[in-house]
Amino acid sequence: MIYALIGAVVMLVVLVGIGINQPRGTSIKTWCYGYLAIALVFDGLVILALVSRYDDLIQTLLGLSAGAATGLAIHVTHHISEEEKHNEKSETKSQ
Repeated sequence: MIYALIGAVVMLVVLVGIGINQPRGTSIKTWCYGYLAIALVFDGLVILALVSRYDDLIQTLLGLSAGAATGLAIHVTHHISEEEKHNEKSETKSQ
């Protein structure tokens, strides 16, 4: 259980560090490569954990996936609020 919690916190810190909604100090291209690298390393670790049946790593990866899901939820919420602001501006201009 503690490994899952640690994994979730680590993933959230990494995502906040590189920027969940916008790159922090890097170009969009570098930011996208960072996300790609995180995904590929994660996938490799999942395969390793399942093949080796290493319980602590499996629990940590469950936490990492929960942290990634939370990061995605924050990202989507940001886009929803931007879209609502855009719709409000469009409605006030049409009146």
